[in-house]
Amino acid sequence: MIALIQRVSEASVRVEDRNVGQIGSGLLALIGVERDDEEANAARLAERVLGYRVFADDADRMNRSLLETGGGLLLVPQFTLAADTRKGTRASFSSAAAPERARTLFERLVAHARARCADVQTGVFGADMAVALINHGPVTFRLEA
Repeated sequence: MIALIQRVSEASVRVEDRNVGQIGSGLLALIGVERDDEEANAARLAERVLGYRVFADDADRMNRSLLETGGGLLLVPQFTLAADTRKGTRASFSSAAAPERARTLFERLVAHARARCADVQTGVFGADMAVALINHGPVTFRLEA
């Protein structure tokens, strides 16, 4: 599984004309699920996202995690993260998980995150979403599990 995490001042996701998820300060995580991913990948990725140190400590160093700061987490499924872009000018999605498998693993990731973090919002799997964010820093990392 892949997470593209961005430290944000705020972020939201809309489906049609409805706001389905919104956070203030915290992390926006775009989530891609690959064909060989399993339940253990969902648990490990949740651990990594929640524990990754991207927030400033008292010395202004990125040394604090989302769990330490109490910020929000917005998880947005994005199958294009699993694309193979090494050749040509069009992505191949042969390494992406099948939609139902990806949905199940995304939901497991959400459950793991909600078990440890008070403010977890999500996008809608398979929907055409409009994601808005203010990337603070900017700070963006790609995590894999």
